[in-house]
Amino acid sequence: MDTLLEQLLDLLDEIPSDTVGTSLRIPLSLRDAAVVATDMGLAASTTELAVQGLRDALENFAQRAVLDAHYRAHPDARPSLAEVAQAAAELDGSALAAQPELIQRAAHEVAAIREAPSADDVLLYAAGLASAAA
Repeated sequence: MDTLLEQLLDLLDEIPSDTVGTSLRIPLSLRDAAVVATDMGLAASTTELAVQGLRDALENFAQRAVLDAHYRAHPDARPSLAEVAQAAAELDGSALAAQPELIQRAAHEVAAIREAPSADDVLLYAAGLASAAA
């Protein structure tokens, strides 16, 4: 695994201990929204909100990097576009989840006409196919 990725993962695993004062320049409306969220009781402080947001973003980056490294080492483990779209349909509770053949067809057709299609692209196309068939 990449040394920088290992360092990032190690730092994210540490139990918060020392803090450091820092200066961040953020949009005024974002700061004001953080104050309102704090006033609503959604966060203990704007600092806690900022720290949690930064931590969440860094954890997402690290997870993506680990997953990408896994797929480089095991390319056959990467799910197909149709499999990702099927999983998205199931997670969303979409009626399309019960039509895996339609999702497979949509994935094939969308991949032929769109560069780097997403699962949402496939599901939208599949919904169009289902609507046209009805």
